[in-house]
Amino acid sequence: MSTERSGLEQRAARHAALGDPARLRIVDLLGLGDQSPTELQTALGMPSNLLAHHLRVLDGEGIIERRRSEGDGRRSYVRLRPESLVGLVGTAHPAARRVVFVCTANSARSQLAAALWREASTVPAESAGTHPAPRIHPAAAAAASRHGIHLASARPRTLADVLGDDDFVITVCDNAREELDTLPDMHWSIPDPVRVGTDAAFEAAIAELTRRVDDLAPRLTRA
Repeated sequence: MSTERSGLEQRAARHAALGDPARLRIVDLLGLGDQSPTELQTALGMPSNLLAHHLRVLDGEGIIERRRSEGDGRRSYVRLRPESLVGLVGTAHPAARRVVFVCTANSARSQLAAALWREASTVPAESAGTHPAPRIHPAAAAAASRHGIHLASARPRTLADVLGDDDFVITVCDNAREELDTLPDMHWSIPDPVRVGTDAAFEAAIAELTRRVDDLAPRLTRA
């Protein structure tokens, strides 16, 4: 007899993992964006050892995964693996006047995210950087062009010149997330394709941003 779990057994195990109210709340929170364990601990009001237990259970069933921060290496972010919970994740419906995507240089990820968002939603979108680069990264422009996205005329801008009081801020860069004095409305821990520099890295970033945008756009209403 095979020692591998059947599909039915896997589904039952995941339902069991979600049977605890605290773990279900963790999944709901992660459905709105990546969070550090400290943020989850604050939101849940539970001791760190109990949170660690719940995260181990969810991780063991492939429901979540962790990524080491590209900014502060002592920090990690927990993200939901949405394919493991198709149709089971609770959804919130926030409202926004405008979405602002933020990364450090505003030369790749945040520009790509804003461009993808404009194709998916009627809620306006802009992008900005905490330390803008002089220009769009050439590999980002090339990757965007392969997907019918035109960034050639875009210019990196500083966050202070873009951000308004009522903007819905989404950081797509760990460094930017950790640098901001005020927590963003949402964080997406997207690995920096510029660090790797390959076409595959930029394609992976676009694929992850597309998935995230497609998930959020139908749920974010215009304020």
